[in-house]
Amino acid sequence: MTGFTACQQQLRPEYFQRFPDHRVNTSSQKTVQYKNSHFATQLPVDYLYSPSHCWIAQESEGVWRIGFTKFATRMLGEIVDHKIEVEPNGAVCVGQAIGWIEGFKAMSDIFCIAEGEFVEGNSRLQEQVELVNKLPYSDGWLYKVRGKPDINCGNVEGYVNLLDKTIERMLEKQS
Repeated sequence: MTGFTACQQQLRPEYFQRFPDHRVNTSSQKTVQYKNSHFATQLPVDYLYSPSHCWIAQESEGVWRIGFTKFATRMLGEIVDHKIEVEPNGAVCVGQAIGWIEGFKAMSDIFCIAEGEFVEGNSRLQEQVELVNKLPYSDGWLYKVRGKPDINCGNVEGYVNLLDKTIERMLEKQS
C-alpha cells in the first residue's frame, strides 16, 4: 500500500457536488456573496473548496495556498493558537494531519487537502493568528503545497451547495 493511499480520508461525496449550481452567476464576479440564516461571507470565485470547508488557490505553477473558509473559522470561534507540524520539503498527502488549530469554540487537526511537497506554513500567523478569522481568504492562509489539489475539491457553485446543505442540517438539529 502506498503512503498516499494509506492516508486518504473517507469523504462523503453526497454532501459536495462539483457540478455548477445555476443560481450562482460567476461570469464577471471575483467573489460570490453568500448568505443563509445568520451566516454571510464573500467567496472568491477562482478558488477551489473542499468538503472539509477549506479553500485552495493556485499561487504559481503547481504551488497551492490553502486556508480555512469563513464557515470553518466561524465553527472554530476566535482562533487563539495553531501549529504546523510538517517540515518544508516534506511529502504530504490528502487527509494527512499536518498540524492543529485552536479556537474559543473548538480545537481541530489541520488536514492536508493537496498531494505533493509541503512548501511552508504562514509565518505571519506566529504573531498574528487572528488573521485566520479576520482575513481567511487572503492573509490568513495556513500553508502551501507544491503538487495538486484533492480531487474532491470543487468550484464555488459546488461549495455554495455544500454550505446550504450543512446549514440546513444544523438548523434542523436546533428545532
